[in-house]
Amino acid sequence: MTASLLTTPFHALHIEAGAKMVPFAGWDMPIHYGSQLKEHEIVRQDAGMFDVSHMTVVDLTGEGARDYLRHLIANDIDKLAPVGKALYAGMLNEAGGVIDDLIVYLTDWGYRVVVNAGTHDKDLAWMRRQIEGYAATLTERPDLAMLAVQGPTAIDRFCAAQPAMAERVRALSVFQGLPFNNGADGWFIARTGYTGEDGLEIILPAAEAAGLWRDLLAAGVQPTGLGARDTLRLEAGMNLYGHDMDDNVSPLEAGMGWTLDLKDPARDFVGRKPVEALKAAGPKLKQVGLMLEGRGVLREGMTVLVDGLGEGVITSGTFSPTLKQSIAIARVPAATGATVAVDIRGQRVPARVVKMPFVRNGKKVCE
Repeated sequence: MTASLLTTPFHALHIEAGAKMVPFAGWDMPIHYGSQLKEHEIVRQDAGMFDVSHMTVVDLTGEGARDYLRHLIANDIDKLAPVGKALYAGMLNEAGGVIDDLIVYLTDWGYRVVVNAGTHDKDLAWMRRQIEGYAATLTERPDLAMLAVQGPTAIDRFCAAQPAMAERVRALSVFQGLPFNNGADGWFIARTGYTGEDGLEIILPAAEAAGLWRDLLAAGVQPTGLGARDTLRLEAGMNLYGHDMDDNVSPLEAGMGWTLDLKDPARDFVGRKPVEALKAAGPKLKQVGLMLEGRGVLREGMTVLVDGLGEGVITSGTFSPTLKQSIAIARVPAATGATVAVDIRGQRVPARVVKMPFVRNGKKVCE
């Protein structure tokens, strides 16, 4: 391990489980525990757990927190009801590019926001700059760990491991998170995820992380690394920051148009004007899913050739372990139809344009 890399509260447990560790966004993280493919299949068929403690948890409190968030993000937190409801949103810059995507939960103490690991420094700098003038307090929570348990048996296995919480966990709605014991400083369990499977994301005190890990292991939940996490999220058709979106890409061209809430004309969120202008003019690009119909594997950065319209680019690509076929997320000319070609080492290989996700609850859902 490079001395400068950060470690999560689960780090020693990764080593104990035989993980291959790699640098990721400044952290020493597990890429797999022996087989990325096996871990992918475990999550599709049973339950796997991912250490996501490198992501950033922020609590927002104060009477101005609502107004601050209505200014900060492009989705409208006034949709959040009742307490516990979660909202996916983009945080935009003044030019309408995506600084990051995030999840906001309405809580008893205010709001809890979870942002990506690799964007920690710029996100917090931006959030602190934007909070000026609002009666709100931003508190980063590095004292908390975060573990995702995903798969068709994830909730059953978690409830077997933590029977005292089982009744309330089974009552959680999809995209809802609630505190368990000691409010903001205790456990916070949400029925969210990014694999296309049912499951939970558990935020808890770092000192209690190892106990949860061992309880879940005993209940049959298998450790799963970053490699499987990427193939699972791509099958689920979910964006990865820095690949499918970034500061220079509009949410309208990154498949995030549904996260823009423009209903309240008085809500002047950061990036609203350029987004509205692009929407009125019509975006030149759009995000699509691709399924390769020839030999090869689609990879990020490959050129997409669209007859009569120009070129696009693959922003994420892989071989799908579930579909046994190469798939990709691409940004292409807005008028692109049902078929394209991809330049794979100088060869034009046909690909079909599909609506994402590719896989949901273990089944192929794209046509």
